[in-house]
Formats: sequence, structure tokens, C-alpha cells
Amino acid sequence: MTSHQSTQTMKPATAAKKLGVYLEATPADFQEGVVSRAELNELQANPPQWLQDLRRDGPHPRPVVAAKLGVSIAGLARAGVTEPLTTEQIEALKQEGPEWLERERTTQAEVRKEAARIKKKNAERQA
Repeated sequence: MTSHQSTQTMKPATAAKKLGVYLEATPADFQEGVVSRAELNELQANPPQWLQDLRRDGPHPRPVVAAKLGVSIAGLARAGVTEPLTTEQIEALKQEGPEWLERERTTQAEVRKEAARIKKKNAERQA
């Protein structure tokens, strides 16, 4: 008995999320089709020019913006940043250093420190 393996596909939104790009900025044929696992792997291994440009210049989705600024997605929301930002806009925010950005970076650092403390405590408990 042979098993037939079907091609695994995903919606464009899922593929864009996995690629770390903003769906609305991708080409129309990417937005309107479906992406197979093999196509996603190929895009990750050999990104076409449009993907390289999006990753470099943006606009970037919220998770990427948050990571580039060193804050959480919730921190972006608290600051009222709901739209995707370009790399240029992100760099401008870093240069300006608004009060909310410094506050959110401090909060994010505290959250990471606490997570590391809990992880260490749990590891010691396991040992």
C-alpha cells in the first residue's frame, strides 16, 4: 500500500507572516494565490527581488516593527502605532527617541529579565 502525500498549501497571509513581510505590500499574484510549502521554502532560500526589497525597506508588519524598535507589539499599540512602518520611519523614530519608546524599551527589558529569572528558577528546580 502506497501513501499519497498531498501538497501542503497555505493562505498568502500565513506565508507573508512566515516570511516576515506585510501582505498588502507583496505583489498581487502572491496575494491572490496559495503558497505551497515547497514555494515557501524556495522563497526563504532564494528570495526574489521584491522580497529582498520588502525585508530591507518595508513597510514592515507590527511584529517586525516591534522587534526593530526593541519593544512589544502591545507597546506599539499603547503608543498608538498601528500602521506598518518603513525602515526609514523606524530609523527616524530611533533617532527621535520619543518618551514612549524609551518607556516601552525599559518595560520590555524588565519583562525579558523576569522571564530569564523564571526560566533559571525552573531549571534549578528541575535539577
